Amino acid sequence: MPIKGADTVRKLIYYQYAKHIARGILHVHDTREAEKHFGLIMSKFKELENGTIHWSDITREDKQFTQSEKECIYCGKSEDLSWEHIVPKSLHINDRCPTCPKIIEIHNLVWACRSCNSAKGKTGLYKYYKRISKENENYFDIIPSLLEKKYLKTIYYCHECAGTIDKTINPKDEDSYLELDFEV
Repeated sequence: MPIKGADTVRKLIYYQYAKHIARGILHVHDTREAEKHFGLIMSKFKELENGTIHWSDITREDKQFTQSEKECIYCGKSEDLSWEHIVPKSLHINDRCPTCPKIIEIHNLVWACRSCNSAKGKTGLYKYYKRISKENENYFDIIPSLLEKKYLKTIYYCHECAGTIDKTINPKDEDSYLELDFEV
């Protein structure tokens, strides 16, 4: 569940990204391990929120992606792979979407096996992880780091473009993460 202060789309995106910053500082791969250092996450969240720090340019994740193993980001299979648009390329907030580089270029691409790519389809990332992680109520904390960082940066831009970046959300709602996904 998000923290009390993550009451807008922007703040929830920053909170999730602050967890990734903390994981990097602590050299841990598990968000639950990073959350033991809640003060560090909150510090990075506040710094993102007030502009003291900024997240890296998405080209950092693009470089990590090109250097990573060629395998499905969702299940780890290495055969029958295709490009997966994390934010569905069929998203149509406005007339610029079909040609938006943030949606159609490498910033929004990962490898996925055909099975996972088909299963996700036009579904938003958090909705997809909630569906496939029925036994894990913290579905928003098990998304692979590279995948979620690319998604957060791309969906942030989409929310800015749509004028919904400062939309109010209920931080007490377990499903507030679904507010980040656009329905296609």
